[in-house]
Amino acid sequence: MGRCRPDRTCPAGSGRKAKPVNTRTAEAEVARRPGRPRSEQADQAIIDAALSLFAESGPDGLCIERVAARAGVGKATIYRRWPGKEDLLLDAIAAVKAPLPEPAGRSAREDLVTLLDAMCRETADPRRARQFALLLGEGAKYPRLMARYMETVVEPRREVIREVLRRGIATGELRPDLDVDAALFMLTGAVVVRRGHEQSAIPPDYPERVVGELLRGLAAR
Repeated sequence: MGRCRPDRTCPAGSGRKAKPVNTRTAEAEVARRPGRPRSEQADQAIIDAALSLFAESGPDGLCIERVAARAGVGKATIYRRWPGKEDLLLDAIAAVKAPLPEPAGRSAREDLVTLLDAMCRETADPRRARQFALLLGEGAKYPRLMARYMETVVEPRREVIREVLRRGIATGELRPDLDVDAALFMLTGAVVVRRGHEQSAIPPDYPERVVGELLRGLAAR
């Protein structure tokens, strides 16, 4: 009688000392509560690993086990964030926006050469090369992935080129009846298709040659 059970705190005035609180256990319990902030470092490691594996083997060769091993995290860490590899790739693709350089605005020719030169340089990056492969048919098997890639990467870059073409029309450098979208696809297609069919690096003078040939038909007369 009168003794407190080891797992209970004695009531006030009982003359017994209260059981001390284990602060380490309490902190661990707080850490295990749901809703704790995600680790940005882990997120970035997972995204980087997914992009590297995507570049090496495409969507078909990417699996959560390989991403976890490459990122140095457990599979459970990834599954807490993404339900599967396609959802992970959707976020990974969105993270690689890499906008084109800001056009100087002095002339349409100069700006188009600058933009195409940036695109050609990107083809040396295996991550970018794999993304170009999405446009050349690989993305047909992954419509959600393709839609996200188009929305977050392709369309913003296309709009930069469209603006250069529209400005060229407005300044009189380009024909007033120019089909902007047709010209856009001629320019970008010259890079995408060449990179898709050739393993060698694109020559440094290629952008200027493409723009020069195209402007023979697009320039105002």
